[in-house]
Amino acid sequence: MSVGHGDGAALLCVPFAGAGPSFFHPWQALAAGRWRVTSVELPGRERRLLETPYRNVVEAARCEIDGVVADLGEATPVVLFGHSLGAVLAYELAHLLTARGVPVERLVVSGSPDPWTQRERRAAGLRGDEFLARVEEFAGFRHEALDHPEMRELILPTLQADCEMHEAYVPGTDEPLPVPITALRGDHDGLVTAQEARQWQAATTAAFTYAELPGDHMYLVDLGPQVLDVIETQCARERRAGAATGP
Repeated sequence: MSVGHGDGAALLCVPFAGAGPSFFHPWQALAAGRWRVTSVELPGRERRLLETPYRNVVEAARCEIDGVVADLGEATPVVLFGHSLGAVLAYELAHLLTARGVPVERLVVSGSPDPWTQRERRAAGLRGDEFLARVEEFAGFRHEALDHPEMRELILPTLQADCEMHEAYVPGTDEPLPVPITALRGDHDGLVTAQEARQWQAATTAAFTYAELPGDHMYLVDLGPQVLDVIETQCARERRAGAATGP
């Protein structure tokens, strides 16, 4: 699909724990020509279901970066969006993309504390129903596939690996990004406080903005159009500011 604001700009979406690229497929139509929407497809889900999932965020980013760059092709600049686990993985990918000279226009992190804040309550190490109950408590919703024994058997190992790598995450570098960051949060998120989300400001030497949308931790399930509108507004504002101060 052709895109509006950047002659080939891409919105690279990074899934949250247990999710795959299909979550973001509806966003292509919702983007309405503003970006080419693409997703990171990690092992252990969808077309890569039979591959062993990662258990380390930094390793996942470093192993997937070649495929990400190949998929982006000439679609630049790039806006990265990640929710929860996807936020810290997007942060690592943003570092790797900028190191390769890929123009990253903005990093949008959702439902996540800054990279240096670790969760106190954890699901990793729990098993079976106890693990699922804790994940459901964290996320605020339950994936219907987990109610089907065959699907549950397929999904559970990846969900456990995702939780493990999220809860054990330590940033690959303490250097801040030279890329604007927008932090998003559901205004009733019981996992991430507004203060924790605002601490992403320390992860950039460029502009930082914070916005809330109505809902809990998984607000984005129902608010895809609003998320995309916020991203577009933030990017447009930054471009106007850049034009005003440019040569």
